[in-house]
Amino acid sequence: MSSPHPDIEKILIPTDQIGARVGALGREISKDYQGKVVTLIGVLKGSIVFLSDLLRAITVDCSIDLMCLSSYEGDRSSGVVRMVLDLRESIEGKDVLVVEDIVDTGLTLAYLRDNLKTRKPRSLEICTLLDKTECRQIPLQAKYVGFKVPNQFLVGYGLDYNEQYRNLPYVGVLKEERLNGPRV
Repeated sequence: MSSPHPDIEKILIPTDQIGARVGALGREISKDYQGKVVTLIGVLKGSIVFLSDLLRAITVDCSIDLMCLSSYEGDRSSGVVRMVLDLRESIEGKDVLVVEDIVDTGLTLAYLRDNLKTRKPRSLEICTLLDKTECRQIPLQAKYVGFKVPNQFLVGYGLDYNEQYRNLPYVGVLKEERLNGPRV
C-alpha cells in the first residue's frame, strides 16, 4: 500500500481495491453491452483516471467523448451547474454510459442526465467510482457503482481539492485543516 500524502488523514480505498473493483466493473459493463458499441462519456476533470482504467477493463467495442461541468467552488457545491465543455460527437441512437468520479448531491449528474436525454441516445446509464448517497439532494441512482463512501472530503484517483491531489493512486480523506487552509 502507498504511504499517505502528509495532507491525507487516512487512506479510505487503497490502490489494489480500486484496481480490483474497476476490473469487476469492466467485466459487468462488457457483459451488459455484449454485441453493442458503448459510448463512454467522461465527466472532466475528476473522472479521467477512472475513465482511463475502466476503458482498459472493458472488452466490448467502445468510443469515448468528454464533457466538463462545474458546480464546485473550493470544497462546496455552488448549486449552479455550468457546462464548460460539450461533447464533440452526436449521441443520437447510441448506447451511452456516463462515467463520473463521484456522485454526492446528484445535482450535477441530474443536470447532465437530463441534458443528454434530449439528445436522443438509444440508452443512457451512469457509472460512478464513488457514491456518497447520504449527501443526495435529489433521487438519482447510478447503474454501476464502484464504492459507497461516507460523507467526508475525498481526494486522489482523480478527485481533487483546488486542483491538487488528483495524482494520488488511492482515495483518501483530506485532513480538515487542509480545507481552506495552507497547502504544502
